Amino acid sequence: MSQVSSPVIMGSELTPPVGIRGASLLRRSLKLWRTRIGVALVGVIVLVAIVGPYVAPYGPSTPVGAPNSNPSSAAVLGTDYLGQDVLSRVLYGGRSILVMAVLATALALVAGTAIGLVAAYSRNALDDTLMRGMDVLMALPSILLALVAVAIVGPHAWVIVVAIALTTVPRIARVARGAAQPVVERDFIAASEAMGVPRWRIVSGELLPNTLGPLMVEASLRLTYNIALIAALAFLGLSTNPNGANWGTMIQQNQLVLAVQPWGAAAPIIAIALLTMGTGLIGDGIARTAAGIDRARGEE
Repeated sequence: MSQVSSPVIMGSELTPPVGIRGASLLRRSLKLWRTRIGVALVGVIVLVAIVGPYVAPYGPSTPVGAPNSNPSSAAVLGTDYLGQDVLSRVLYGGRSILVMAVLATALALVAGTAIGLVAAYSRNALDDTLMRGMDVLMALPSILLALVAVAIVGPHAWVIVVAIALTTVPRIARVARGAAQPVVERDFIAASEAMGVPRWRIVSGELLPNTLGPLMVEASLRLTYNIALIAALAFLGLSTNPNGANWGTMIQQNQLVLAVQPWGAAAPIIAIALLTMGTGLIGDGIARTAAGIDRARGEE
């Protein structure tokens, strides 16, 4: 007789909850127009970040005319305060923000999910210890923690990624713990333990699949927030290259000449706004699908 990870008895508490798993949740959420619009917006910005440097008319730091000149045939969006082509800098400037935001969110998602699931499953002093540690990190303002880390170590890309991930971990851990706690109390978890299933298999095979919906929603929200936070740090001058092509840096450098040449600051603002709107719409679509809102309308 083969051994299974958990018993399945229809109509009983021993039956694992049948939720919407990760791939299915994404497929169903794509039936909603808000999710499709979000994917389109994010796709355009990601395409610009990836392909932009290869199609930019000039280099990111190449002077092409007088400072703060208006759009012309030589510079479609005009030039910035140093006479550099605004369009070229916009095409170059998105890659660093996207890469750091994705890395920080992925790192926080892995760490936060592990902490939250372990805390929910332990149901003892370890739960309290882990969550109180998360509360301490949560009490620190995100941008302040990032500023302190960059000021101490330096404006290196890995420092910014780790600092932002640290500010994101507590929120993801809270969501993972909250989503896993009702599952931990189900009888099929106790049955799996009685059958001698290793704890790591229960956490990874039973708890994790049943918490993917809330975690995916939280990850999309954290990605949106991290994009804005990285841009804010660059706006404050804390970027890996103070004069490099970075959307946040461009806003800071050209904010004083908005009345003369608005595109130097307006173009990166629009790019960041579209990116955050897109990730927000994707997160909203996933959340609505997981909760059953608009599901029937989206399946029409």
